[in-house]
Amino acid sequence: MQVLSEFRIPNPPLPANMQIPHWQLPPGVSHGTWEYTHRDSIADDYDEYFAFNSLFSFDEGVLAEQFQPPGLVADLGCGTARALVPLVRAGHRGLAIDLSEPMLRVVAEKAAREQLDITCLKANLVELTSDQVANNSVDYAMCLFSTLGMIRGHANRLKMLQHTHRMLKPGGKFVLHVHNFYFNLYDPGGPWWVMKSLLTGPFSKHSDVGDRYFEYRGVPDMFLHVFRPSELRGLLRKAGFKIHRWIPLEVTRRHPLKHPWCFSALRANGWIVVVQK
Repeated sequence: MQVLSEFRIPNPPLPANMQIPHWQLPPGVSHGTWEYTHRDSIADDYDEYFAFNSLFSFDEGVLAEQFQPPGLVADLGCGTARALVPLVRAGHRGLAIDLSEPMLRVVAEKAAREQLDITCLKANLVELTSDQVANNSVDYAMCLFSTLGMIRGHANRLKMLQHTHRMLKPGGKFVLHVHNFYFNLYDPGGPWWVMKSLLTGPFSKHSDVGDRYFEYRGVPDMFLHVFRPSELRGLLRKAGFKIHRWIPLEVTRRHPLKHPWCFSALRANGWIVVVQK
């Protein structure tokens, strides 16, 4: 696999209030996500902004344990490849996939600087084709930091998981992280939001149970879907995966939840899940 030391994508500046018609958005992409992926400033300070995030060291340990022996790792929604780079340093080959050109530019600069075996692919995770990533070609895949939840629409999230299943070799492992719907009960106004979402989501044409919009890093209307345990298990099984490990996370996301047998569906901040094709 070629090291992308010459990777360059022209990226003209975009206005902070950039809007395009809804019908022109790629499948599964909200207006907030579209704006987020096109901001150079977010990509340029991404690593510094999350330098002390407690989840990263924990999920990197899970990846190092599960992704053995070394092989080709697809990082789905890679961002700046903060989790992929340590794996490639340890002997893996990397495939960094993201919709954001600014993020992929940062990844390519890292790869060139350290001569890391990372290939960059700009793509929408919902629309990945076999021409972009061949069937049964990837040893391992990961989708971290609740990237699956950034995909709008139940059907689109299922398509993303099905594409992941398609690209993995038989027996290949996939590690993902999502947030827990019921953990919102602890937020101010959370119980009301949970009840409203449960009552209105099943009947809405425009949203699902667990859809949230909020301002994030200066981007208005950022979208995130938070998952109920039964929903996530059903999606993974429908996509063809077998669940290998289910790790509920405690509130700081630094460690697994203590006493997971005790109402973990209500207590977990989210989950890191290891599945297998």
